[in-house]
Amino acid sequence: MATEIKTDVVILFAGDSGDGIQLTGSQFTNTAALYGNDISTFPNFPAEIRAPQGTIAGVSGFQLHFGSVEIFTAGDACDVLVVMNAAALKANLKQLKPGGIIIANTDGFDAKNLKLAKYPDGVNPLKDNSLEKYKVFEIDVTKITRTALEGSGLGTKEMDRSKNMFVLGYIYWMYNRSLENSIEFLKEQFKKRPELLDANIKVLKAGFNYGDTVETPMNRFEVKPAPVAKGTYRSIMGNQAVAMGLIAATQKANLTLFYGTYPITPASDILHELSKHKNFGVKTFQAEDEIAAITSAIGASFGGALGITASSGPGIALKGEAIGLALMLELPLVIVNIQRGGPSTGLPTKTEQADLMQAIYGRNGEAPVPVVSASTPSDCFEMAFEACRLAIEFMTPVFFLSDGYIANGSEPWKFPAAADLPELKVSFAKNNLKEGEKFLPYKRNEKLAREWAIPGTKGLEHRVGGIEKENETGNISYDPDNHELMVKIRQAKVDNIADHIPLQTIDNGNEKGKLLILGWGSTYGSIKTAVREARAAGHDVSHAHIKYMNPLPKNLGEMIKGFDKVLIPEINNGQLIKIIRDKYLVDAKGLNKIKGMPFTSGEIVEKIKEMLSTDH
Repeated sequence: MATEIKTDVVILFAGDSGDGIQLTGSQFTNTAALYGNDISTFPNFPAEIRAPQGTIAGVSGFQLHFGSVEIFTAGDACDVLVVMNAAALKANLKQLKPGGIIIANTDGFDAKNLKLAKYPDGVNPLKDNSLEKYKVFEIDVTKITRTALEGSGLGTKEMDRSKNMFVLGYIYWMYNRSLENSIEFLKEQFKKRPELLDANIKVLKAGFNYGDTVETPMNRFEVKPAPVAKGTYRSIMGNQAVAMGLIAATQKANLTLFYGTYPITPASDILHELSKHKNFGVKTFQAEDEIAAITSAIGASFGGALGITASSGPGIALKGEAIGLALMLELPLVIVNIQRGGPSTGLPTKTEQADLMQAIYGRNGEAPVPVVSASTPSDCFEMAFEACRLAIEFMTPVFFLSDGYIANGSEPWKFPAAADLPELKVSFAKNNLKEGEKFLPYKRNEKLAREWAIPGTKGLEHRVGGIEKENETGNISYDPDNHELMVKIRQAKVDNIADHIPLQTIDNGNEKGKLLILGWGSTYGSIKTAVREARAAGHDVSHAHIKYMNPLPKNLGEMIKGFDKVLIPEINNGQLIKIIRDKYLVDAKGLNKIKGMPFTSGEIVEKIKEMLSTDH
């Protein structure tokens, strides 16, 4: 049996939500990471919590791109499509490359499943030659799983829950991977249910052995480890990295982390992760609603902890007035927005970048808030840490933006040692007043940040609230000149942050040229891959990716002027482009996608070619 060497492979697992697709994908991901491959993943969940089984609306997918080369996206199209039923095939066939491999669970192509997937009566894609341009391997996964578990004492439903382990074992066989990592996972997962542990291991091994015993053999494939910098790596998902970045920052600042939140997709995993780390003094609070969540975090910051809250677009809308309150109080607060499709309830499980304007402008009155953004799952650690730094250093609420694609995606992460992280200096106000002096809570330092005075500190009693403050004293003021002064000071404080963030750099390409691709957030991998491909083909194109959204890096305008044309791809209807056009008076062009899906690199390559082929 031949073994074919591949530099990279894209596998898409697809089936019903109850088929264990996400677990299958994540287990193969972890094993590939341990083997040393570079990886990028894209879990794709049904939009409805309980979508009808067997329907296209109920299809769950997990796309995994792994290789012996650098990987920046989950892949434009897949080499292998694993489908557990007819709906999964119908929903995802367009994602498969010509000549690609289909592994189909034939039990999911019976008359009932074909009807639920809305195939015409009498049509079965496995039987009508419509899949001739692909390599199709039909396996009755359900039947083999039940046969493997005969005599186990398990009921049919419990047996069928193990069929994802058969698929996982077979894919391990295809790519010459060890079962050991998944066996250790199963031992931990089912340590209190030995009968389920035995069943899952037995079916996992049955899937692996099937590859050697099947009459119609498939070639095996080898994807060697990727050359990466020396260090200790782990696979990390975006929301996990956010939680770790927040913990690291509060540890470096010697502050208690208080997380006040209300569950919402796709941000809820941050709460799940933070709640595991009480050993670091983390306090998590699931409030009764979004308003209570953020106001509890503001209260925590008032008391000397670092208050953090998270949500997605609809929840951020509900938090809007309280964000203004934190701004008026000038307290450190980190607001995490894991963006999803909108408006209103929108597409809860689908990705979008449509909350940038909301983060920068979405409050009543003149309410400037710094905004930072992550570009990849591992980058969430660094930028969550940075959001905390800015909040503490400048005594202000700070937005941290991620989205569903980053939050649920994963990649290898060379994590830093605690000693390598910068210290975050926190200096609470002290009572150094001379006799007769009064504490001035809104007296500022050179960064225009006020002091952080802890309630109960003798002599530092001061007024808080949402009504405009008198300069320095903090007393309630309706004076028009004072109001204008305070508005200008708060804006200047945010503007001055530009002096304390890194200058913008070119990620790939020349410092000047014909075309600059300017991106932010989760478009990073698609843009980077597209620009690499375009430059290899001889096109004069460069890529810069913005992480500091408000204020923007000081040198960004000068960088933009070095290019004849600017293209801004966004998973929205055009938001960063409005800011860039307004601030720098540049005729940037947009490339917009609003389908709940990330860009493919191919879509960006085509736009690059189009823009470079015209003079206008």
